[in-house]
Amino acid sequence: MTSTEVPRPAGEGPPEDAEPWRRPARQAAPDPHAAGSVDGAPYDLWTHPADSFHPAHPSAGSAFLPDPPDVWALPPEPIEVRPPRTRGAHAAPRPSRMAHAAAVTAGLSVAGSVLGLVRDQGIAHLFGAGAESDAFLVAWTIPEIAATVLIEDAMALLMVPAFSAVLARGDGTRSLVRGTLPRLLAALAVLTAALAAGAPWVVRVLAPGLADPATAVACTRLTALTVLTFGVAGYLSAALRAHRRFVPPAAIYIAYNTGIVAVLLALHGRLGVKAAAAGVAVGGALMIAVQLPSFVQVLRATPPGPAGPVPGNPLGLALLAPVVVFTLSRQAQVLVERFFAAPLPAGAISHLNYAEKVAQLPMALSVMIVTVTFPVLSRALAGGDLEQARQRVERDLALACLVVLLGTAYVVACAPQIIDVLFQRGEFTAADTAATATVMRVYALGLLGQSLVGALVRPYFSAAGPTWYPAAAMALGLLVTVVTDAAAAGPWGVYGIAAGNALGITVTAALLLRGLGAHTVAVRARAVAPRIARIALAALCATAAGWALAHRLPDPAVAVAACAVAVPAVFAAAALAARVPEVPDLLAIVTRKGRP
Repeated sequence: MTSTEVPRPAGEGPPEDAEPWRRPARQAAPDPHAAGSVDGAPYDLWTHPADSFHPAHPSAGSAFLPDPPDVWALPPEPIEVRPPRTRGAHAAPRPSRMAHAAAVTAGLSVAGSVLGLVRDQGIAHLFGAGAESDAFLVAWTIPEIAATVLIEDAMALLMVPAFSAVLARGDGTRSLVRGTLPRLLAALAVLTAALAAGAPWVVRVLAPGLADPATAVACTRLTALTVLTFGVAGYLSAALRAHRRFVPPAAIYIAYNTGIVAVLLALHGRLGVKAAAAGVAVGGALMIAVQLPSFVQVLRATPPGPAGPVPGNPLGLALLAPVVVFTLSRQAQVLVERFFAAPLPAGAISHLNYAEKVAQLPMALSVMIVTVTFPVLSRALAGGDLEQARQRVERDLALACLVVLLGTAYVVACAPQIIDVLFQRGEFTAADTAATATVMRVYALGLLGQSLVGALVRPYFSAAGPTWYPAAAMALGLLVTVVTDAAAAGPWGVYGIAAGNALGITVTAALLLRGLGAHTVAVRARAVAPRIARIALAALCATAAGWALAHRLPDPAVAVAACAVAVPAVFAAAALAARVPEVPDLLAIVTRKGRP
């Protein structure tokens, strides 16, 4: 092919006007991978008369064949013209769609958290922080663990790869559903029945010194239903996310907390605190209901096909076991707290629960950042781009620290005022507010560790092979929590238990950071540590300013509102003075809509 020969798909005409281009006979490319082919489709080869012009040829003169304009000059390599590609049903989503899905998921998650706060306010208002609320919170342990294992971590790791593998092969998902869902339902039903039947034993193990075990047993039998409903809800969430349906899975906690609040308000006069447990059972069913129509629609839209084994066996025990053990070990911190708090005076478990729920909101927001950037990190590690992965991890750590330390400054500065505004009404007294606020300040010492664990564990589980290091690090941190709680619960009560939680999770974060380079991707400690130190300095300045302001304002609501403005302002000013670059980085992540 000469420099002015241009292949064009058959019937599309010449590159420019019809003159002076001329077309020879139609040609076909037998090899779709050969240079100059057009995916094996017939094409017309258009040539320019200048191809036959040569100054030394006696018959070639300017009177007959003028020099072609320079704009017609073509590169020496042939131009390959391909038909436009169409986006298949399972093509990679555009970054803008990913960013939109992340934004919708984040918005619905925040709405679910707000309803969860309304739920906690309702329980605190109706039952205070006493024996009844302690009994319910022991039963609440089951849905807490079930949500982590069956919705957020293990079920997603089990079923999202399975559905994705079937879709990548172009098969329908009906066969996969037929092969897995009945077995899952049977296993969950057996486990639910076992928990309900063994509720007295469960209560004795979780809280051996509980003041009102009978109420806790009744509540546990109701909350045991969440093992079945959460398992099904997690299965539906995994299937819908694999099909890129993100809204219904993100709305499940809105439905869940709505069900709890509605039943609690309707039946608390008749059932007492057992109404909250009944609301948990109803809320679990609503988690299924909000996803079921989309799930049925997805099944009807996909043709039936053999499920087949997933390539590489990503559902094998070797890959799942480390994740499950890590998840259960992290959730076991709550079990340890309630175990040591049960023999303490009535209300101890409630004070720990309310303090933890409020204090962990900054941590949840910080982990949301690394959740959005998690696909970027996964792609970098899958493609072997360790430098991009390292940069991503370092930025994620700094951004997560910025968000969680800003929230920590606010929580520590205004803890009594926050608890007063949120909970001090009805049966929740001023003494409960003072105790919960102090526990929350102690809890806040571990928020940085909680956030770092959430950010650091993702690179480990993005690696190609399974690793037990995160589970071992979490187990060692849990051991530190157990030892600290055993030593501190007697002399310091709930404050010692909260300190054990903070110390244990901080040890886990340090171990995960130390082992990152050996197991997945190394981060530059000398680059990350100064950035975190500057953020911590800004947080200390903001805490001092917020503390001073909160104590000068007698009205708790006014103090909460004023500190909500003053603490971020002082934090931003101090961070700017310390040359902390993470605030513009955070804005860049939001505005560039998912680009790495």
